[in-house]
Amino acid sequence: MSIGGYKIRNKEEIHFITFAVVEWIDVFTRKQYRDILLESIRYCQNEKGLILYAWCIMSNHVHLMAAAKDNNLSDILRDFKKFTSKQIIAAIQKNEQESRKEWMLSIFKQQGEKNSRNTGYQFWRQDNQPKECYSPEFSGQKLNYIHNNPVEAGIVEKPEDYLYSSARSYHQNKQALLEIEFL
Repeated sequence: MSIGGYKIRNKEEIHFITFAVVEWIDVFTRKQYRDILLESIRYCQNEKGLILYAWCIMSNHVHLMAAAKDNNLSDILRDFKKFTSKQIIAAIQKNEQESRKEWMLSIFKQQGEKNSRNTGYQFWRQDNQPKECYSPEFSGQKLNYIHNNPVEAGIVEKPEDYLYSSARSYHQNKQALLEIEFL
């Protein structure tokens, strides 16, 4: 699933997963591209058995705490990344208002050429670094990390004020943009 020894070994457990855009490009500053991620996560929840416990979309990376009904989290994430990379690159190509279009596409193309498993563009970095949530303490630590990411980045003062996160569900009992299972 990923290089460097990071693999989902215990497929029955919840995992903390981070994946980032190549070269840490701030793609998700645009709502259009964030919406592609949200729609794709919803599809994975409804059609592929993704169980989402926490999430946060930042400007250039995504955090999830997730599992899968049929213990196929690796497959779901692989398909999710493949689909979203194609959709987001196509959206960038079609976006007449995208001021960073040529610059971003150039980097995605360069990164794709460096990867022998790729035939064109590469959008996501290869290193997902899934970490098994092996204890309630570790899970709580990762949950807080996910929800405090926008606070640490200076985007909001309180985690629950960030729209693109599950913090609203946990802190305010409000429905966030994605459905979650509570830890």
